[in-house]
Order: sequence, then structure tokens, then C-alpha cells
Amino acid sequence: MCNDFRSRVELGTIGQDFSDLRIPLRFPEGLPNLEARDHIRITDRAPIVRWAAAAEAGGEGAAELVQRRWSWPGPGGKPVYNFRSDSREFGSGRCLIVTDGFYEFTTPAEPRKDKRKDKWLFTLAGEDWFCIAGLWRATKEVGEAFTMLTTPPGPDVAPYHDRQVAVLPRERWRDWLDGSAPAKDLLGPCPEGMLRVEKVG
Repeated sequence: MCNDFRSRVELGTIGQDFSDLRIPLRFPEGLPNLEARDHIRITDRAPIVRWAAAAEAGGEGAAELVQRRWSWPGPGGKPVYNFRSDSREFGSGRCLIVTDGFYEFTTPAEPRKDKRKDKWLFTLAGEDWFCIAGLWRATKEVGEAFTMLTTPPGPDVAPYHDRQVAVLPRERWRDWLDGSAPAKDLLGPCPEGMLRVEKVG
């Protein structure tokens, strides 16, 4: 399960790329200061993009970028930071999580002196940044928060983990955000070669 990701994407780049896709992008809480971060962990705040209803967006639907907490408290208090998408439909609360890489960890073949696991960085081949499909909700405990959706692993991730985060191709971002396509048509394992992997620790 993904519990660490990277976000070093500049705000101007996000805005330009959404404009190129003809997806209106608003900043209802003002232009955020998106600090480049190599590690975003559970309970940290991070940038997400969600859909604003027509009434909220001045007459037509639009995407909006806000920063929210990663994970909300689940039953028993454990953080819900990943959520299985298998055979589920998500009619509301869809969002995109802005990232340029996520990490997975594996037990080393030979025990390390520092007792740490091997650390692997996954990035999207041919793109400087990408989006992970997520859900957001308002909670009484922590306010608005988001979680990452997961799928069975594609061939690039399978050697490292038995699940993977749901990476959405750019041409499907709007379909996910505005709810115009069912989740089963959008969420699934990445095809071979879509992700690059690099050992970073």
C-alpha cells in the first residue's frame, strides 16, 4: 500500500497542463504555495484537484485545486490512506492527487545493516508529472481529507507490491472529475512500460 509519495510540480505547470486539456481550473482558496516535497506521508497536506458544481463555478462545471490532508480516521481510528477500487462505483467525492512519483518498499534479499527496507520510486514514462485517482470527504474529526484509490498491480508494480495506486491517463482526467464515466471504465492496472522504477534507498 502506498504510504509515501512525491510532489515537486509547479503551480504554473499544473495550470498550463489543465488549460491544454481544456479543463477550467479554479483556486477557490487563493493561489497555494506548492512547496516542492520529496516525501508526503500520511496526515500531511497535499494538492488535490476536484470538481466544482456549476453553481459553485459561476455557471459551468470546473476543476478546483485545494490542499487537503492525506487520510481520514477509519473504524478504530486507523488512517484510511488507500482504498480499494475493485468492483466499486464512485458517484461523488472523486479527486485527482497531484504527484510526480510514488514509493514502494520491499524486504531486501540480503538483510541491511540499517534494517531498512529497499525503497523504489515509480514515475510515469514520458511525463514530468501525473495524477492518482482519489476520493475526498468531509469528516468531523479532521475536516476535508483524501485517500488514494488502488487496483491490482500492473506488470511494472507486481514485482514490488500486490496492489498499485490508480494512475489516470491525462485524457481521462475530466471524465473522472466530472463523473461522466463509470469508475470501472477508468480505473485499472497500468499497462507494461507505463511506469518507470528506480531504486532510491
